Amino acid sequence: MRTVSEPRRRMSGKERREQLIQISRTLFAEKGFDGTSVEEIAATANVSKPVVYEHFGGKEGVYAVVVDREMQKLLGMVTEALSASHSLIKLERAALALLAYVEENSEGFRILVRDSHAASGTGTFASLINDIASQVEDVMVDEFAERGYEPTLAPMYAQMLVGMVALTGQWWLDVRTPPRQEVAAHLVNLAWNGLTGLAASPRLTSASRDLEQRPVPAPQRAGEPPASPPRARPASQVPALTDKELRELAKARERESREQEKARERERREAEKLAREQEKARLRDLREQEKARERERREAEKLAREQEKIRLRDLREQEKAWERELKEQERARLKEARAAGRDEVKGAESFPQERAKIETSG
Repeated sequence: MRTVSEPRRRMSGKERREQLIQISRTLFAEKGFDGTSVEEIAATANVSKPVVYEHFGGKEGVYAVVVDREMQKLLGMVTEALSASHSLIKLERAALALLAYVEENSEGFRILVRDSHAASGTGTFASLINDIASQVEDVMVDEFAERGYEPTLAPMYAQMLVGMVALTGQWWLDVRTPPRQEVAAHLVNLAWNGLTGLAASPRLTSASRDLEQRPVPAPQRAGEPPASPPRARPASQVPALTDKELRELAKARERESREQEKARERERREAEKLAREQEKARLRDLREQEKARERERREAEKLAREQEKIRLRDLREQEKAWERELKEQERARLKEARAAGRDEVKGAESFPQERAKIETSG
């Protein structure tokens, strides 16, 4: 007996649109936007290209829908996490939310980060990071005001914190080890305690661990309506902290206060050390300057003594020259005087003889 096969049910326009979105999501995750064509989307859905154009106007249209859905989904999960009452719980749940999204929506996360690095400042993922940072900024403003920090620094710290978590999520997308709770615990350990106060074996608070016991949603299949993005739960529905957790938070605050005090003490000691070094350098410079002045003074005195010696030597030479000249002049005068004296004597001796000659001749 021949059985007649049941005719295949024709999809409604809404179902066909959803099918194309899910097929495109998978192709974009595998090949990226540039590596995916309208022809491939249509062939995979077993429809003609005009059907894709009819619903989305082209590849860009379906890509925009896929990206918008993923952004809303991740943003909703993070917004829910930030509804916790304590800053530490907010940080834990935000890290868990991102890692849960990476684990449960790997295709969507690959689409967000494939063409937009979190640190690039452009693209869909960077835009999403900025949206999340804006929410974290509000949390940090209150936290900074409570601790006496400058609230205007909150936007910068929000970017730092969200960027650290986002880049860790991109790294974990491929390695998937250790488990996400452990990764979140180490993220919070660094962000909350800092490098100087890292815990050896960090763990999440039980409130965040219990929240992680929710069932993992099944992957969405083509043709099924999309799951509504999670909404932020009211604060009254967030699990209250137990006495043990409150004690843990108090200890964490106390430990943080001690670390801050140690940091301030280190800074004070460093400032004092720097001041001592600067004072030593100043005194050393003063001593060097004094030595230099003393050397210059001695050199000047030595030069003055040398110049005085030269001046005295020159004076003695001049005096000797004058004495020699005087002696020469004296000798010349004596010589002239002796010569003149001899002439007078000769004249006196010859006078009687001349007189006798005159008388005889007369």
